Amino acid sequence: MTTEISQRHAINAMADAEACLHDGGVLLVPTDTVYGLVVLPTMPLSVARLFAIKSRPGSVNLPIMVADVAQLEALGVDVSLPARKLLQSEFVPGALTLVFGINANTAPDWLKQRKEIAVRIPDDDFLLELIGRTGPVLATSANRHGFDTPALIIDILDQLEMQPDLAIDGGSVDTVPSTLVNCNVEPVAIERIGVVPESEIDRVLNGQ
Repeated sequence: MTTEISQRHAINAMADAEACLHDGGVLLVPTDTVYGLVVLPTMPLSVARLFAIKSRPGSVNLPIMVADVAQLEALGVDVSLPARKLLQSEFVPGALTLVFGINANTAPDWLKQRKEIAVRIPDDDFLLELIGRTGPVLATSANRHGFDTPALIIDILDQLEMQPDLAIDGGSVDTVPSTLVNCNVEPVAIERIGVVPESEIDRVLNGQ
């Protein structure tokens, strides 16, 4: 399979990206952190292909990207006080991924089997518009499972086990992931240090 490559600044890039997702495709797209692989969560075959492309174990759940807090709340998440502080900080939208518990009574069907989810609102105009059009997406770093994420499209495509359907080329993209904070445990736990340093997380949580 040959991946179609579109330049991010191309007039039809947004329409092509949206069509790819609605057609059940796997999209490779630059984010405000690393390149990501994206699918619609309501399409099981697309989700299965994403796992295969990354050689990712099926037992490892995929993170979610949303366009705003309204989309986040529609997922049926339990927003604790620490989570709300972080959501209201200068790091959202941005390189901060938060883990929430799920209320199965209000979660969409595709989330009802999960006990918690990792969600991020990216600080990227292209992604925010795309997710605003499509609704929440499953999104994960564009790398083979266990490997670092390359900065360039050509290196990503060479590393992956299989090929995505469409790649949006944004040139060289940072290779530092988002900081991951688990707000579904007490006390809150920083599970991955990325763009946002631990000291800044502590400052927000402690009201400094």
